[in-house]
Amino acid sequence: RYAAFKPPSSPSFPHSSRAIAFPTDVTDSDAVQRLAEAAVGISGRVDTWINVAGTGVFGPYENASAALHRTTIEVNLIGAMNGASAALPIFKRQCSGVLISTVSMGGWSPVPFAAAYTASKFGLRGFNASLRQQFTASEDIHICGVFPAMVDTPGLEHVANVSGKVIDPGPFLYTPEDVAAAMLRVARRPQAEVGIGWPARASQVAYALSPRITELIVGAIFRKLVTSAGVAAKTEGALLSPLAAGRSASGGYLERKGLPSAGAISSTGLLLAGLGLAIGSAVLVRRQKR
Repeated sequence: RYAAFKPPSSPSFPHSSRAIAFPTDVTDSDAVQRLAEAAVGISGRVDTWINVAGTGVFGPYENASAALHRTTIEVNLIGAMNGASAALPIFKRQCSGVLISTVSMGGWSPVPFAAAYTASKFGLRGFNASLRQQFTASEDIHICGVFPAMVDTPGLEHVANVSGKVIDPGPFLYTPEDVAAAMLRVARRPQAEVGIGWPARASQVAYALSPRITELIVGAIFRKLVTSAGVAAKTEGALLSPLAAGRSASGGYLERKGLPSAGAISSTGLLLAGLGLAIGSAVLVRRQKR
């Protein structure tokens, strides 16, 4: 729910950058405007603005209060809209700028038991698409979205859990550094929509080709997982008041399970597949020569 900015200090970013925290409630448009003014006051301009605050409610929709659902929409969607309202006038004065919003794979394919979260992400994707149309003629103002797969952050500690079940993100998790690296690439070479991790793109393709079948399969998998999960106390998470836990970048899931990141697994898999293809091709060519 809070934002911070990092003014550029040298071309060797990120090694010699200065990070300045400016606590901001992204649901408060005036507060976000003050954040933008502070950034301009320190660095003179804003080259890249990233909307990254996010939250959610996990569990049957009817089990959560309207306040929890409303907060999810306010943080995920209205917060990003407030960020755009603050950043775009600066970009127009500069005649340049990159606006990046963290959408998530939930903006490409619905997430079961997370109705308000999915609504906010579908809305954010549409908001970005509309802004891109508006700035099509502005070659140096870019509206971008990143769509991460599951990431090992404290986010699942902060969401409201009204399911009464333990939330387990599974073993295939990307790291916060994977997302940060993707955002840096987008800031340098803007793209409209960037998936982070092949599961994100897979969900996009599956839902685009066959939304009903995708809903049936994913819904069945989630219902099975929720049914078999251990019992946990229901909680409002950090939606209505701050939590002391989970203030680091990493959620610690991979470390506790002793697992490599999804990025490392995917890279190794691609390397082995490429090696296997090369060996197979060499064997085939040798046989043909014989």
